[in-house]
Amino acid sequence: MLSLSSVQPVSQEEIIVEGHDELELLYNWLESLLLKLEINGQAFSKFYVDPISRSEHNLTLHATVSGERFDRKKHGSKMEVKGVTYHLMKIEKKEDGVTVRFILDL
Repeated sequence: MLSLSSVQPVSQEEIIVEGHDELELLYNWLESLLLKLEINGQAFSKFYVDPISRSEHNLTLHATVSGERFDRKKHGSKMEVKGVTYHLMKIEKKEDGVTVRFILDL
């Protein structure tokens, strides 16, 4: 979407998302980041994500993100993402890590 290396972490923001399962949590996280760019004009380059917490009914992801106001001249413009989809979304847990797959609507 933009040149990540050109985004300076000059301001911080907390983002909290919830989901009934891991796929919904992933979807809500990606959607939240996309909306911050599209609606608020915020581009982020640093992400500090706390361990996911579980309650009886929900999973919660709490993160602190750092970035700055999006400027097309400074950050460039590569590919416009219209939305996040559940299509073929997958989270694979292995002994050596986690692989996350998702498709974006361009």
